[in-house]
Amino acid sequence: MNKYLKFVIAALMIAAGVYLMMNRNIGWGIVVVILSAVPVFLFFKNELILLSFWFLRKQNTSKANLWLSKITNYESQLHKSQFGYFHYLQGLTLAEKHPEKVEPLMKKALEFGLNMKHDRAMATLNIAAGALQKGRRQEAIKLLEEAKKLDTAGMMTEQIKMMKSQLKMPSMQKHVHNPNMRQRGKSF
Repeated sequence: MNKYLKFVIAALMIAAGVYLMMNRNIGWGIVVVILSAVPVFLFFKNELILLSFWFLRKQNTSKANLWLSKITNYESQLHKSQFGYFHYLQGLTLAEKHPEKVEPLMKKALEFGLNMKHDRAMATLNIAAGALQKGRRQEAIKLLEEAKKLDTAGMMTEQIKMMKSQLKMPSMQKHVHNPNMRQRGKSF
């Protein structure tokens, strides 16, 4: 549904409420006028994103992804303040099955902007995980420090500790050789 259609629905509801009040149904008219605030609220907070957040909170990523997939063109369906959360939710729903696709989505989410600090911390932590997975240790260290600063509530301390312990583990270096490999250049 186009985001501006919600304003049309709200205007029609207000007109219906005024009509009801003019025809001596003042109580119902007031109720309809008050209910016209719902489409205005849904203009700024999209119902599909709210449902996706709900199912993610319930740990049901398949249903969250289902509701999120109903947003076909996010620029026409969402308010600009919701663009970041659209990419953020896409990254969270794809994290289990396609972890390689998470990092670019989280970068887009941070570009568009996330309102809550813990959401920015989670996005930064996911970008750090992607950097660590690709072998960019210095970038991962910087991103983990940034995520730690953003996590004021301490909701992600365990994940940050786990990522830091993974950073301390020795990585496979290019100079590590296979002991079963032939020794070249040496004659026996």
